[in-house]
Amino acid sequence: MTTYDGRASLTDLTATAERVRRSIEEVIEGKPEVVRLSLTVLLAEGHLLIEDVPGVGKTMLAKALARSVDCSVRRIQFTPDLLPSDITGVSVYDQQHAEFEFKPGAIFAQIVIGDEINRASPKTQSALLESMEERQVTVDGHSYPLPGPFMVVATQNPVEMEGTYPLPEAQRDRFMARVSIGYPSPDAELRMLDVHGATSPLDDLQPVAHAHDILKLIDTVRAVHVSDAVRRYAVALVGATRGHPELRLGASPRATLHLVRA
Repeated sequence: MTTYDGRASLTDLTATAERVRRSIEEVIEGKPEVVRLSLTVLLAEGHLLIEDVPGVGKTMLAKALARSVDCSVRRIQFTPDLLPSDITGVSVYDQQHAEFEFKPGAIFAQIVIGDEINRASPKTQSALLESMEERQVTVDGHSYPLPGPFMVVATQNPVEMEGTYPLPEAQRDRFMARVSIGYPSPDAELRMLDVHGATSPLDDLQPVAHAHDILKLIDTVRAVHVSDAVRRYAVALVGATRGHPELRLGASPRATLHLVRA
């Protein structure tokens, strides 16, 4: 059922979100809060940074979220030799037609998985700034819109420092949320051995929602009324971070928008 203006009803919102949540939890067991936050970021039109030690399922979470939705998915393996044009695309001269033709880069997908994002140089990392904020890419003076829904799910290892570049503040500020998966409980780890010991949990994962369903849900989330009291509370929370003596840099106005949307 949909409402008269094309937005999804609250019943549709709950049912679709529940299907996606259960689908992700078939892969990521025992981490309901991490899964819930990931889904919240998707519906709030944000981007997600997954930061944790190796082997806990950072890339698995990103892939499970992407495979649960029937949409275009691209993975970017960030390496020191990755170029900005590999991400955004490049204009190539077509001799036959005597004109430049734009070749889209890896960012042109609805869900983009950026694996080990802090292994690329700052110049390459900055290629994501425009796309994450404005949902478009500008190459040679021409702007190209990105498909919707659009979400960047990036992973990074906070422990290993060799060969990595810290994300600049402008980059980190564009992520709506940063999550840490953590180690599974003993029971969850035993279930993992029983169920996924010989096969990948992603092998049998099928889409449970279409991209246009997610777009309707996003429109529904946008229409949710936020009271003046809630808005003032969000502003107060963000403002408290800006004057705290133990914080080098407080939350930005963009963070206020992210907080209210989520």
